[in-house]
Amino acid sequence: MDIADYYRQLGLRSGASLSQVKASYRQLARQYHPDVNPGNEQAKNKFIAITDAYKFLMNIAPPDVAESKVPHATKPPASTPAPEVAKAKPQGVKITPKQRQTQNSEQSVAAEEKLKQDAYFQLQQLLKYQRFPRAIALVEGLAQRLPEDAEVRQWQAIAYQRWGRHLIGEKQVDKARIYLKKAVKTDPHNRALWAEVERDFRRLEQIY
Repeated sequence: MDIADYYRQLGLRSGASLSQVKASYRQLARQYHPDVNPGNEQAKNKFIAITDAYKFLMNIAPPDVAESKVPHATKPPASTPAPEVAKAKPQGVKITPKQRQTQNSEQSVAAEEKLKQDAYFQLQQLLKYQRFPRAIALVEGLAQRLPEDAEVRQWQAIAYQRWGRHLIGEKQVDKARIYLKKAVKTDPHNRALWAEVERDFRRLEQIY
């Protein structure tokens, strides 16, 4: 596998910067993580592939901004008196409304990304230890905060499906059906999710 293949694993063009590699890996890792796709061998293999690509590219991807060296200022020769310069009043840097709006927008995006990362970690732990009501409360709150975020919607649907599957084992049939239907309604274009829900419904029909 050459370098370009590693970039393609992360959905990037060859030569993408270090920050682009990190951002793409974070997004794909959330999507294909085994905890989010239990029993999905294809997702597991994809997660392994993107992790290998990420580890490799971390050592070769170019940084975004090269640090420039600023030469040190030199003092005038002792024999030549320095000319007197009128003291100028310090002038503050003026920030236009457009610049302020851009700064606020960047800060907001960074805050939302941090919120998502923290919530995703908590969600993984809650699902791992089968604390499904708390997991659903967490992800529903995040969905209200970020209603247009496709990743959050995917996490929400997965939490519903995992809870529904657990309820089947608890013989709470009606409640299980409700959450399985909520799962596909929340993320209707997720084929892997549809397959898991169909498997759960077949289990319901066979058992009950």
